[in-house]
Amino acid sequence: MGWTRTEARMDRFVGLDVHAASTTVAVVGPSGRHLETRVVETNGRSLVNALRLIPGNCHVCLEEGIQAEWVYELLKPHVTEVVVAKVERRRQPKNDARDALGLAERIRTHAVGTPVFKDTAPMASLRELARLHAKVVADVVRSKNRLKCLFRARGIETAGKGVYGTAERDAWLKKLPKAKRLAAEVVYAELDAIEPLRTKVEEDLIREAKRFPIARKLETCPGLGPIRVAQLMATVVTPGRFRTKRQFWSYCGLAIVTRSSSDWVQDEQKRWKRGTVPLTRGLNRSCNRPLKYVFKSAATTVITQPDSALGKEYTHLVNSGTKPNLAKLTIARRIAAIALALWKHDEEYDPTKHPKQAA
Repeated sequence: MGWTRTEARMDRFVGLDVHAASTTVAVVGPSGRHLETRVVETNGRSLVNALRLIPGNCHVCLEEGIQAEWVYELLKPHVTEVVVAKVERRRQPKNDARDALGLAERIRTHAVGTPVFKDTAPMASLRELARLHAKVVADVVRSKNRLKCLFRARGIETAGKGVYGTAERDAWLKKLPKAKRLAAEVVYAELDAIEPLRTKVEEDLIREAKRFPIARKLETCPGLGPIRVAQLMATVVTPGRFRTKRQFWSYCGLAIVTRSSSDWVQDEQKRWKRGTVPLTRGLNRSCNRPLKYVFKSAATTVITQPDSALGKEYTHLVNSGTKPNLAKLTIARRIAAIALALWKHDEEYDPTKHPKQAA
């Protein structure tokens, strides 16, 4: 379609509904008028050329997905703004054109909310290694569970880790009937192949994290070792994303959420006032799961060290009547706040410099 000179100077809001083979592009003007919808092939050249044909300042919005990071990196140098939005669950009729138009409207009306962070270029290699490490560890755990399942199905106790080793493997296999022994041998072979791979990936992950000077300082934080620091860095990338520790707690799934109903009651004079109602509490569920695991596992490590500052605080909380699970949550929040402060100020952990923080 033709564009006038006046239109060329105006903003354009573009929604991309990206699929493996095709991408639907919807263009909306500043007033909300639908200007154009087209379908292009999902490859770098076609996407860039499609956006170059749109005059004015292009503000692009696409949904989070497996190709979102690639599209973000591809289009960022060619447009004014690229935003990756969280996936919305809608019950209305949908198709590719409607989805693309809806994304264009979301960015035009500033209804995207908190965008998904995709500016990860400084730590791209570390992020890929962190993802690979998580997958390999999951494969190891899956193989071990399969092995234990074979023995437990025959009523054989598998307490301890001796069942995984090679020294007593023949003795363990003899406990199984011949019909089950072949399956166990295959799972053992699978485990033997994955274990060295996990060791190599861990070494590569730690080595890549050490390339950043902040890694050594973050390792001084209680409960954070090389692997957890690498996972933390790969997920967060930059601490500037979070203005306060409470924002960071929310991202980590450590923020307290309260829910109430029927808050207003009438007094004797029939005036409405806020009543005292029980609050249902819990942690926010919209969070980064790997990062939540990092800080919860770090808290588990710390509470087993009663002589440390945070270990003493955990003991004090429990002795004061706090439930153990809530005390552990408090310690996880402490560790998250300390790690964020160390990263922002580029310094090592000092117990005297970081006293108890308000939860």
